[in-house]
Amino acid sequence: MKHFVFRTLGQAKRLIVIVIGFTILTVGIAMIVLPGPAVVVIPIGLTILATEFVWARKLLVTAKDRFKRYRKGKDCQNNHNLPQQ
Repeated sequence: MKHFVFRTLGQAKRLIVIVIGFTILTVGIAMIVLPGPAVVVIPIGLTILATEFVWARKLLVTAKDRFKRYRKGKDCQNNHNLPQQ
């Protein structure tokens, strides 16, 4: 019985994390077309989901890498016209 209770509590925690993560992710996706900070909310939802899902962790890592490249200017389409430093 004790094992069953621990297993059930673990499943309940996982279910709560999944519901909260998908809710925040869905709100963030809706903010793409609605007013709001989608760029902030979507990574928060992915971070929560990354605690339970590998696909969310991989997507979050990919998004972080793309954001870092974008900040450095490596994803600019016209960067071949820029002088090399």
